[in-house]
Amino acid sequence: MGFAYDDSNIFAKILRGEIPNNTVAENDHALAFRDISPKAPTHVLVIPKGAYVSFDDFSKNASDAEIVGFMRLCAEVAAAEGVSLDGGNGFRAITNAGEDGVQEVPHFHLHIMGGRMMGPMVSLRD
Repeated sequence: MGFAYDDSNIFAKILRGEIPNNTVAENDHALAFRDISPKAPTHVLVIPKGAYVSFDDFSKNASDAEIVGFMRLCAEVAAAEGVSLDGGNGFRAITNAGEDGVQEVPHFHLHIMGGRMMGPMVSLRD
């Protein structure tokens, strides 16, 4: 099943200011905010401001400035949240793509999760 960008998705609405969020950081190309259903003490979502469906869509089609801005904001968030390796114990950065990746929102987003041991990388089910 392919994903097409749908500008009525919740993250597009957040970017347009139609839905409030708990902003952690922002730059010209990306927005970081707290997950509304956190799975770890630190659980922040970082999203590009452009209309990209997934990590591969973003990596292939975003401008160099968008990619750099997004990645720098991820580093800023990890440091500000105290989970970076420059003062913290580390974190997990997760992005889901498509049906097999269990992507729920068709707007590229990266989860920065930390503040505790995160456990095994994946759990497979039959």
